[in-house]
Formats: sequence, C-alpha cells, structure tokens
Amino acid sequence: MASRYKFVHQLKELRFLFCQTGENSAGLRAFLNRSYPAMKSNNPHSPILIREAAGVEPRVFARYEFGKERQETLTGLNDKQVEEKISQLIKEQAV
Repeated sequence: MASRYKFVHQLKELRFLFCQTGENSAGLRAFLNRSYPAMKSNNPHSPILIREAAGVEPRVFARYEFGKERQETLTGLNDKQVEEKISQLIKEQAV
C-alpha cells in the first residue's frame, strides 16, 4: 500500500476541495481519513492541500511541472472509486 501513494517526480502539488458535511463529498472524506497519512509519509516534501468549503463539489487538482494542472471531479464516488482516480493522477506524467 505504501508505494501506491508515491508520487511521480513531475507531480508538484495535490489539492483536494470538498464540503465538510455534504453527502457528495463523503467518499473523498473517507479516502482522506484512511489514506492521507500514507500519502504524506511517502511524499514528505510535496504539498498535499486540503480545502474545505460549504456546498462545493468535491474535486482534486494535480499540479505538475511547468504549471500544468489536471482536475478530476469526485462527486458521489465512494472511497475506493476516489482512490482509483487519485492513483491515476499521482502516477501519470503531465501531458
């Protein structure tokens, strides 16, 4: 599990945006509660930002080298589906 959250070197920042209480964000909240410690311990020098705001759609933003950014919407996904989307972002290289 530990190497699952090792970022590619091109990934410079991972940013999560979600609602603290919204049902659409439940999967992302569960994923972060379970996986944040492993992600941070495997990437101690990479910023992993968590932004909470009332009523927002859950999303993740990945910023790569040269300012390239990708975003995925995580609305209504369970924690395993969220993990699949996040794994794709942290393993791929910026296009």
